[in-house]
This record gives sequence, C-alpha cells and structure tokens, in this order.
Amino acid sequence: MPLPRAEVLLVRAESWPTTGAGRLPLDYDRWMTRLITPSFWPLQLLGWSGYALISFLSALAHGKELRYLTVVLTAAATGLVLTTALHFLLKRIWQWPPGKLMAVLLPVFAMIAVCLGLVTAFAIEAYCPETCKPENWLGYLAYSATAAYITLSWIALWFGIRMQRAFSDERKRTLLAKAQAQEAQIKMLRYQLNPHFLFNTLNAISTLVLDSRNSVAERMLAALSRFLRYTLDQAPQQQVTLKQELEILQLYLGIEQMRFAERLRLDFQIDPQIEQALLPSLILQPIVENSIKYAVAKREEGCTLTLRAHKVAESGTDFLQIEFMDDGPGCARLDQGLEHGVGLRNTSERLQTLYGAQHYFSVKNRPEGGVRVLLRMPLQVLVSPTQVAGLPVKTRLGDTDAKLAYARVAELKL
Repeated sequence: MPLPRAEVLLVRAESWPTTGAGRLPLDYDRWMTRLITPSFWPLQLLGWSGYALISFLSALAHGKELRYLTVVLTAAATGLVLTTALHFLLKRIWQWPPGKLMAVLLPVFAMIAVCLGLVTAFAIEAYCPETCKPENWLGYLAYSATAAYITLSWIALWFGIRMQRAFSDERKRTLLAKAQAQEAQIKMLRYQLNPHFLFNTLNAISTLVLDSRNSVAERMLAALSRFLRYTLDQAPQQQVTLKQELEILQLYLGIEQMRFAERLRLDFQIDPQIEQALLPSLILQPIVENSIKYAVAKREEGCTLTLRAHKVAESGTDFLQIEFMDDGPGCARLDQGLEHGVGLRNTSERLQTLYGAQHYFSVKNRPEGGVRVLLRMPLQVLVSPTQVAGLPVKTRLGDTDAKLAYARVAELKL
C-alpha cells in the first residue's frame, strides 16, 4: 500500500552502526565532512603526480626525449617535499593577522619558486643537456615562472580548502546553537503548559472530593498519574505519531469523562493512512482542554468534540491537517480580536518554532456555534528501515538517544 507522499521521513535506525551501548556515533558529522573533503596527503600526491604527467606529455609534444621524464620526476619530487614543509608551516601561521602572515609567506613563496627553478635547471644539465637545455636564459626564466605559478596555485588551493573547512565548522556551530536555542524555547513552552493543565485537573479532583465522589476521584488520580508519567517520559521537542498522540489524548479525555460522563461526547474521524504521520508530542491536549473548559463545562447538556485528521496537498507539497471542533457556545474573545489563552498561545508558538512559515494555525468561531481549530503542518511519516531499502535516500543521523535518522526522499511507494 503506498504511503502518503512526504518531503521528509523519519526512519527508525535500529540497523544503523552504533558505538558503545547501542548509541549512534556522536562524531557522524565530522566523519561525513572527512568523507566529502579529501585529506591533505591524497590531494598532495595526486596533485604533484598530475603535474609530473602533464609536464612530461607537454615536453614530448615539443620534441623532448624520453630522458626528460627524469627531469620532470626530480622537479615533482622536489615540489612535493617543499610544499609538504610549507603545509606544516601554514598550519601554524594561517590564522595570523594578514600583515604578519604575508611577511612570512612571501619570502617562503619566493624561496620555493627559486628552488624549483634551480632544481629543474640542474636536472636538465645532469640528465639531458644535449637536447633538453634551453637555447638562452629566457628558457630558464620560463622554468622559474612556471615554478612560481605552480607554487602560488598550491598556496591558493591550500587556503581555499582550509577556509572551506573553517566555514563548515562555523556553520555547524551556528546550527548547533540555533538547535539548542530552539530546544530551550520548546521546553519553556511545554513547562509553562504542564502546570496549567495540572492546576485544572487537581481542581476537578478537589471538587469531586468535596462532593463525596471519592471513588471517581481515586480513578481520576490514577489516570492523572499515568498521564503525567507519559509527559515526563516524552522530551518536549520530540515528535510522536498521530496514533500515539491520539492514545495519550484518549487517556486525558478519560480523566475528563470521569468528571462530565455523558456530557462529554467524542467524534474522531481519522484517515488510517496517516496514523504514522508525525507531529509534536502533546500538541492536541491544550486544544481539547480549552474546549472542555469553555464548552463542555459551561453547558448543562454538554457538547460534542469532533476531531478530523487527513492529508491535504498544496503547491505540490503534502501536509497533515487536523481540524478540531466543538458545538459549544463559542468564544467572545475571538470576535473581539483578543489574544488566546495560555494553552492555545503555547500551541501556536510551538508550531511556529518547529515549522516556521510551513505551518498554519487558526482558531475561529463557527457560524453554527462552537469553535473550530485548524492545524496544518508538513507531512512527516514514520517508517522502518526495511521500507526504504533500495531507495536513493540521503541520510543524516539525528537524535542519538532515540536512534532516529532523517531520510529525505521524493516519493515512497511500497
């Protein structure tokens, strides 16, 4: 059965390589950087080998003898040794101020260029003076100019690679800082929300005790304990499947149904194909709590809470759309343009922090009575590693403790 088309998939990574007690490697990013950015020695050997090959082929094209290969190999070996020494020098001084750096680098550059030119001239005199020797001093000057150009190109390439790596490291630090700030903000919003819910529930339990409904109060306390245990086990920034979110929502509603009994009616309409869609944990609870507080609790006849979840497509991108409605008296604050309460405001801020402009969140009164809350966020689907086997996916390890990996694909069909 084909899964909904999703831009981003979260893949459970039981099959990924691990280190230690089942943890994913923490240095994955560094390993990937080294994989795509060659180290010094392969580049050094490949570069000077290429220089030797091109120089020899060019010499043969200009009528030089095969003995000229010895001259080329001598020059390449000298360049390899001198630039290797320059490499270790640059590693120590490349972050110096420009003036100080140039004061050291220019003399070293000139010395290497002169040495390469002299070695080439001596090699010609030693190995093929009859046919390889330049006709006048301009030929030797050309050898020196070529050596200077090769050295300058080598230095430019060295600094280019070094700056690219420095930029990559800085970008990682920036992304890490941004992720940590985002995580701290999400935690702050969740920790602000939990006391709000806890106060309302404990107040309801207190009311039951005062009404001598002790058995109901005990059951509600047990359900509250299970609910709070779940919230403590879930990281505030963690995503869960829609199926898991509905399960914990049912646990919360079970607490409220002990209070309101038949006054609280539920109507859930969930597309089975998107039960594995991902969304922030406990994102629906404050919305439902708001309706119970302002709709169910204020009407003697109670009301019906309707929850619909399905996939929608917009501009070629699939979204998870969740619609929540009640048939209560509505909210006058919405018509007056006032701000939302704590729960709805935190829900909006969590969605903004996680999805930015890719989400939509609205709370409006319904013409027929009640309130309608609409959430829309990018469709993310939880799949197993076997479901993506053989697909051209580009992976990036994510949460090491949860052993999750991110796989970006165009379309998944099973």
